Amino acid sequence: MDDVIVTTMNDLPGYEIIEVHGETFGLVTRARNAFSNIGAGLRTVVGGEAKGYTKLLSDSRDQAVQRLREAAGAKGANAVIAMRFDCNEIANVISEVAAYGTAVTVRKK
Repeated sequence: MDDVIVTTMNDLPGYEIIEVHGETFGLVTRARNAFSNIGAGLRTVVGGEAKGYTKLLSDSRDQAVQRLREAAGAKGANAVIAMRFDCNEIANVISEVAAYGTAVTVRKK
């Protein structure tokens, strides 16, 4: 599904929107292991980057966008416009990352 274009813009320069398929999203939920949580807790005492969490969230965003592409493709779209991220925590142990936008079909002008 790498052929589905994803943009944060409301339009796509050089393309025209010929069909709107509606809202679509890709969702990922992940938890770190207990040892990583302890390490991150210590990091809050001494300061600095919690690299394990940075990698977790970066990987989660990448996977959420991939799932967004798959969901858009399943609707018959070849692009997603106005893509945004939403991040939350569930029960203080699970990170949720959602990538969402509007699934559309575009063609080159």
